[in-house]
Amino acid sequence: MVPGIVTGGLELWEGRPCAEGLFRKRLWGGSFSEIFKRPMCLLEHLSLDNETGLDPPGIRVRAVGGLAAADYFAPGYFVWAVLIKNLAKIGYEGKNMHMAAYDWRLSFQNTEIRDQALSRLKSKIELMYAINGHKKVVVVPHSMGAIYFLHFLKWVESPPPMGGGGGPSWCATHIKAIMNIGPAFLGVPKAVSNIFSAEGKDVAYIRAMAPVVLDSEILGLQTFEHVMRLSRSWDSLISLLPKGGETIWGNLDWSPEDGHSCDLTKKKYLHSTAGDTNYNNSNKNIIFQVKEPMKYGRIISFGKESSELPSSELPGHDIKELLYRDSPTNFNSSCGEVWTEYDELSRESIRKIAENKAYTVQTLFDLLRFVAPKMMQRAEVHFSHGIADNLDNPKYDHYKYWSNPLETKLPVAPDLEIYCLYGVGLPTERSYIYKTSPSDKCKNIPFRIDSSADGETGNCLKNGAHFVDGDDTVPVLSAGYMCTKGWRGRTRFNPSGIATYIREYQHKRPGSFIEGRGTESGSHVDIMGNVALIEDILRIAAGTTGAQIGGDRIYSDIMRMSERINLQL
Repeated sequence: MVPGIVTGGLELWEGRPCAEGLFRKRLWGGSFSEIFKRPMCLLEHLSLDNETGLDPPGIRVRAVGGLAAADYFAPGYFVWAVLIKNLAKIGYEGKNMHMAAYDWRLSFQNTEIRDQALSRLKSKIELMYAINGHKKVVVVPHSMGAIYFLHFLKWVESPPPMGGGGGPSWCATHIKAIMNIGPAFLGVPKAVSNIFSAEGKDVAYIRAMAPVVLDSEILGLQTFEHVMRLSRSWDSLISLLPKGGETIWGNLDWSPEDGHSCDLTKKKYLHSTAGDTNYNNSNKNIIFQVKEPMKYGRIISFGKESSELPSSELPGHDIKELLYRDSPTNFNSSCGEVWTEYDELSRESIRKIAENKAYTVQTLFDLLRFVAPKMMQRAEVHFSHGIADNLDNPKYDHYKYWSNPLETKLPVAPDLEIYCLYGVGLPTERSYIYKTSPSDKCKNIPFRIDSSADGETGNCLKNGAHFVDGDDTVPVLSAGYMCTKGWRGRTRFNPSGIATYIREYQHKRPGSFIEGRGTESGSHVDIMGNVALIEDILRIAAGTTGAQIGGDRIYSDIMRMSERINLQL
């Protein structure tokens, strides 16, 4: 089991005087009691060094080990616990079940450099294979864990010192199946709003309903500034930015989701590779009906009008020239106590960013390099977000490409199976409408989601965020494209033709409060208690194949979206 971002526990091994008495206590996960007692101390210890992306001097925070690392995120809030319990019912135990805990704040290669996490995972898989009758291992990554394990697949077969030296047949020998739950293979738009303004749909909703709570000058909490300063020290967040540029995510006038309807209750079972196929135009028409087209390719728009105008009516500036024409100068470094990189932007630069009106995924990276230069300069050594032109080019042997499925090859392991298992039927953030923060206020973050921007009834725009189908965190496009098309059959990304399967789980809300988080949830974390998902994993863990459990099961429009993407395979 490979956990994703945030859900794994972190504990203190060395700290500053303010952390006295917390040795080997959880700073993240568990009861979170210490965060309420000494919040500034905990923020200091959870932050990484801005220059190296590793431990700050005098601080060592490490991942909690064992199954307890991510069975529960907080008391009563399960993550892996339900799956672990069900695996135990079919005979699994400590000797053949392992939680591959790692420090999810670090870049993937840095988990190896600092903690030897990849080497320990390699050794653990080899040991489980050896002591369990040479039976191949089933790997179950969740969320960011899917791209972390993708990085591992390339690392383990690559020669030292950069790789693990397992050789080209290691994966074929040791791994039976990879069952990715809620995989963020092509990135998550939520990461964009987090880096740009430390926000998301929930913050925008609170601002719309009760603006005084978050924007009061009297409180002076500077919560968003603290969150931004903390999260911008985590290189792993960059791994979740959208991958594939405009080819995958769309441009100013086009996106694969064009025509998406926000009435997700009308979804029907569309497609299965087992037996007859009912995937036809009439089904498509049920899902895709809209009154006005959404331009999802504009991942950030300044003003609702800018999100709707034809591209010919938008400013035709060259983004790089616009942003880098003058050097940034301090304009509010004395404003507030929490420093962020926005303190180094001039008012003129902020005005130019907003005047450009609309940004696609392609131009977004230039924007982020301008507003978060230290984070991007540090993290882009470890991650890449493009599409490979020639995967045989030696440059793709570098670890920065290994977690991007569009810039790396799957191992040569024709008997391996790869699954994309994810929830559908929940509105999931896809793009945002922004505005500048009031200039007369002493704030370090000059941009915020425009929570007043709403669409008409049935429209996919609410509180400044455009929504598409997904699991409330990862859009269907990111979770499903690689299994649907990018890796389907023998492609340049899948040279040995590893079998891929999509299993979607239609979200169903619990019938009553007594049911808790429900047993049919498609939500990004709650899906870990979905009985259909658990059954699929148990059957594969018990020795069956993807074909035997029914092949693909599709409710969303991922097939149509994938066909609209023009990518050389």
